[in-house]
Amino acid sequence: MRFPVKKSAGSALLCGLLACVLASTALAAKPTERSRQKAAAEAKRAGIQQQLSELKREISRTEDQKEDVADDLAESEAAISNANRALRDLANEQQETNARLQDLATEHERLAQTIVAQKKQLSALLREHYVAGNEDRIKLLLSGDNPNRINRDLQMMAYVSQAQARLIASLNANLAQVQENRDKVENAKTELEEIAQEQRDQKAVLEKEKVRRAALLNSLSSKLVAQRKQADTLQRDEQRMSGLVDRLTRLIREQAEAERKRQEALAAARAKAAAEAKARAEARAAAKAERERLAREAAKAGKPAPKPLPEPEEPKVAEQAQEERTPDISLAPAAPAGAFAKMKGRLTRPVNGTIAARFGAKRGGDGPSWKGMFIKAPEGTEVRAVALGRVVHSGWMRGFGNLIIVDHGGDYLSIYANNQTLLKRLGDAVRAGEPIASAGNTGGNEESGLYFELRHLGKAFDPASWINF
Repeated sequence: MRFPVKKSAGSALLCGLLACVLASTALAAKPTERSRQKAAAEAKRAGIQQQLSELKREISRTEDQKEDVADDLAESEAAISNANRALRDLANEQQETNARLQDLATEHERLAQTIVAQKKQLSALLREHYVAGNEDRIKLLLSGDNPNRINRDLQMMAYVSQAQARLIASLNANLAQVQENRDKVENAKTELEEIAQEQRDQKAVLEKEKVRRAALLNSLSSKLVAQRKQADTLQRDEQRMSGLVDRLTRLIREQAEAERKRQEALAAARAKAAAEAKARAEARAAAKAERERLAREAAKAGKPAPKPLPEPEEPKVAEQAQEERTPDISLAPAAPAGAFAKMKGRLTRPVNGTIAARFGAKRGGDGPSWKGMFIKAPEGTEVRAVALGRVVHSGWMRGFGNLIIVDHGGDYLSIYANNQTLLKRLGDAVRAGEPIASAGNTGGNEESGLYFELRHLGKAFDPASWINF
């Protein structure tokens, strides 16, 4: 049997249901935000990176520009490090995105079941409403029945209509949530496609640079061996490292001082804003008390209440724009001053391997003294931060290859050199034991492993009493 179409509240509800169903099939894919977020992170890092680039140029201008054979490896070794780090980051992103997709699938299933139940409930209400017809209220009013009964029935109808409206609103909200869920799924899938493409690109770069580096090492091996034996080469390497450390220490102190002044300015702005808020509150309270007093006096005299006094003018609120500004990447240490010194004898071992050279020993028997220690380890072995801190250098450096330096506060630095891959970027905060690099033989080193130093106030000291090897 086909029912005639009525222009009634029932059809309005039916239209609402149809709108819900149509909305559930609409798709509006959103572009991924991943690329923009990565670009924003790089932009924040650009300021301090520019400062460090200038710092390296300053070191180069002050040293003898004698050609170093290992410089031919610089581009290739830096590219291999970047490709390996990118692949590691992409693998982590891929894992997180897949987990997010799983959560979205679970949420979608829950919403789908809820919507099916709501549609069945709404269909039943619509059917009952159609069968009852739209003239119920008019019939009741003209029936001549008991007024109390008519009022009760009308109220019941109103409750039913409100329940129907709430059900439609809830269904619409769930359908909108389903659409949002679908958009997120599409976005996550697009991100996974981006990640997969980037992984293919980085693997191609990695393979190309490995071949290139192997060819360079093969052609330069005899020159590298001869150069490593030259005392003046080792001396220049030490001077270069000391110059970098001194300039980094100065830069860190400048940033710490700038941050201290910024925090003082913010504290002053907050105090001024609080004082202004207190003044406004006191002015409002005084104005209210005055209005009440005048009203009481007018009432006693039998006069009309006076016009209210104008509200006190709002004082200007202190500008706090600098608090809202997103700061650039900072070199300020992640650990409080004094924390590192308390860790003496309990620092994390930087890499698992065999100690091949100790602090103070002569290089090659009669060469310059070691300023740190060299720990033999297979290529790719994880290098870990010895303590909480912040990365203040991450890049290739002549004589040290892929180099990472961590500031631990209190003018303490830990130095990790000859790495195959640098896993952390400039400005990253690191925890004790967190992987920050992988061991290698970059910078023209003959053996694979890690060259490690500890410095305080720019001066190298023996790590043996600080780390339980």
